[in-house]
Amino acid sequence: MNAVLKSVRAATWWITSVMGDHDYERFVEHRNRVHPGHPVPTEREYWKARHAEADANPGARCC
Repeated sequence: MNAVLKSVRAATWWITSVMGDHDYERFVEHRNRVHPGHPVPTEREYWKARHAEADANPGARCC
């Protein structure tokens, strides 16, 4: 049973990583490390800016 639970946790981590669930956390860590003392946007502001950037510069994507 332990192996099944471990596999489910690994699959959950992978899916959430692919979907971008950890992106804001990594962004905050980066901002605090590279730009200490500067204000960090809220998660809502982060996603709004990220989607606006993707819409303005579509690059190579499937849709």
